[in-house]
Amino acid sequence: MNFVSRPRYSTSPARLLAYNLIRQVNHEGAYANLRLPTLLEESDLDERDRGFATELSYGTLRMQGKYDSLIQRYSSRDFARIEPELIDILRMGLHEIFGMRTPEHASVSQTVDLAKHIVGESSGAFVNAILRSAIRDEVPVEYTSELQRLSREYSHPEWIVQSFYDLTKDWGRVESILISDNEAATPHLVAWPGESTVDELLDIGGEPLSDTRFGVLSNQPPRNYLPVRERRAGVQDRGSQIVGETFLSTASESSRELHWLDMCAGPGGKAAYLYHSLHTLRPQDTFTANEISEHRAALVAQVIPSNHVITGAGQDLEKAPARYDRILVDAPCTGLGALRRRPEARWRRTLNDLKELVVIQRELLDSAAKILSSDGIIGYVTCSPHIAETRLQVADFLYRHKDFELLSLNSYSHDLPPDSLQSDGTLQLWTDLHNTDSMFMALFQRKVETPSGK
Repeated sequence: MNFVSRPRYSTSPARLLAYNLIRQVNHEGAYANLRLPTLLEESDLDERDRGFATELSYGTLRMQGKYDSLIQRYSSRDFARIEPELIDILRMGLHEIFGMRTPEHASVSQTVDLAKHIVGESSGAFVNAILRSAIRDEVPVEYTSELQRLSREYSHPEWIVQSFYDLTKDWGRVESILISDNEAATPHLVAWPGESTVDELLDIGGEPLSDTRFGVLSNQPPRNYLPVRERRAGVQDRGSQIVGETFLSTASESSRELHWLDMCAGPGGKAAYLYHSLHTLRPQDTFTANEISEHRAALVAQVIPSNHVITGAGQDLEKAPARYDRILVDAPCTGLGALRRRPEARWRRTLNDLKELVVIQRELLDSAAKILSSDGIIGYVTCSPHIAETRLQVADFLYRHKDFELLSLNSYSHDLPPDSLQSDGTLQLWTDLHNTDSMFMALFQRKVETPSGK
């Protein structure tokens, strides 16, 4: 990759780093949460400038839908004819003006200098005109519908906004969800049992993470925690920890050896939590992590012993002779429940993706049903609240597998966050209500056969 690294004019290194990240995400397919740590480590930025670059880049990526509508409003050129580099720079300037605490004059000046450095001297006047028009404009924007207003103001594609309304039937509640998606998330940490402890993390900084056994709400960057650097602890959202703990609790009353499978294990967060918990608390059990992608399987092998990791499509496991007592199907999904942590995800997912992912989820559940032991349990998890990936997927599975029943999560965990347990016994977390990713979980078990005549 070609990086812009030497500033001309008075452009700050932090803004250049933010621009490089935004460019790589928008035009090279990079993932912000994976690429940003590398860019920061390669830089000479101090802690304050690292925070500024993070806020500027993540905020710009989240809100670029809103800023694109502003660019179109104030630009004398057709949006499609504006250089992509200038669009990214204008988005950054608009985010500094409307989303950060930088004084307006400094935001304009620095953005103009960045445009001159990246695109050329002649671009400065164009950028200056748009930013100053945005600052001066006091005419309210008119919208044709509440759907359009929420989509534009909170920078979400309309199909995502509509999906939240389909679930809640309340535009006020939808607005609350969108607001929470746009708020920066403080990292949640987890101490892997047998490898580190909550106290070890707390000694470095933070506070206990509610509704978890081994979680910590950090108060500083994860790299400052030695157990995280040494891979004895991980960065894991509170929702994922709740899901992992609930799934582990399904074995709390079983004393026999159980065989566990994480069918879609990459990049390894839940697999690490399950493996280390079982290794410490249930050493008689076996654990296998499967991942279709060799690259992601390699990531899993960095956090659990590699001899517990296999590579292949989860759908192909139905052909294997192995039988498992607990199968976690943490299925590929749209990721609509993690938009606050993955700023670019809202722009990359489409309704066509949803249609394809629903089929994959169904196939994975079918495969799990075929390799489940007679009294085993399947945990179906998505990081999405979309009805097609949650309630409808559950209903479809039960319709096609009439020998299975839905278990209530309340039977295994009585300390779930308020209002997270649904009437059918499934779990639905919400970012705005529970300070978690919007995780969904359902538990399936094959029905116990009743002897005839009994």
